Amino acid sequence: MQFEALKIEIDGPLGILTLNRPDRLNALGKTILKELAEAARWFDEQMAVRVVIIRGEGRAFCAGADLKDPAIVPHEDWIMRREMAHYGLRMADAIEGMRAVTIAQVHGYAVGGGIVLMAACDIRVVADDTVLFIPEVELGIPLAWGGIPRLVREIGPALTKELVMTCRRFTPTEAKAAGFVNRVVSAQEVVTEARSLAESLLEMPSVPLIITKEHVNSVARAMSAGSTSFSDGDALLSTMGDPGSQEARQRYVQKAIGKK
Repeated sequence: MQFEALKIEIDGPLGILTLNRPDRLNALGKTILKELAEAARWFDEQMAVRVVIIRGEGRAFCAGADLKDPAIVPHEDWIMRREMAHYGLRMADAIEGMRAVTIAQVHGYAVGGGIVLMAACDIRVVADDTVLFIPEVELGIPLAWGGIPRLVREIGPALTKELVMTCRRFTPTEAKAAGFVNRVVSAQEVVTEARSLAESLLEMPSVPLIITKEHVNSVARAMSAGSTSFSDGDALLSTMGDPGSQEARQRYVQKAIGKK
C-alpha cells in the first residue's frame, strides 16, 4: 500500500505505521488525515498483522493540526466544508477501531491532534523529554476529532478541562500518573521499548488478545454513555467565522513565528 504522507512496514505479525512528514513535524492536514483512516482499514485486511506500532518520522510524533494545510477550505461550499471538518474524527475512530492492538511510540512533540491520535491508540509508550500540550482553545477553536470524550474517558473531566482550557504544557510523567500513558522511558529507549512491548503482545494467543481489546473498548464506551463527538466538525466550522476566534488564531500564529 502506497501513501503520500505515511510509511507502512510489515514484519510478520507486526506492522509499523509511520507519519512521514518530518519537515512539518508530522502535522495533520487533509491528506494525512485521510490516509491514516485508509491505512487503518488496510491493516484490518491484513489478517496476519496482530500489533501495529504508530510512530512519527523525524523530530516529532505529531505536531497536531497543520495550520498551513487546514482541513477546512473557506471557499468550498458548506457540504464540502462540513465533510472536510470531519476528517479528524473519522481518522481517530478508524485508528481506535482497528482489529490489531495499536501502540503509540511517542517522542519529540505530541500536540493537539497528536494527543487525540495517542488517545485513539490502545497503549502509549512515550519518551521522557516529549513535549505535550493541547493549544486549540488558544487558537480560537474547540478541541475536536473526538478528543474531549476520549480524554474524559482516559483522565477524567477535571484534568481534561484544565489541560484543554489552559493549553499548558504537561510532562509524560504527569500523563502517566493521570493514567494516559503506559510507559515513560528515555528518548534513546523509546523505539526498543515499543518494539519489546509489541513482541510481548505477539507472544500471546491472538483470539483472547483481540477479544480483550474489544471488551475493554466496549466497557469504556459504556462508561462514557451520553458523550458524543458527532458534531465536532460543526463545532469547528462554527468558530471559523467568530471574530474573537479569528483574532486568537492570528495571535497564536504570530507568537509561533516569533519563537522561530
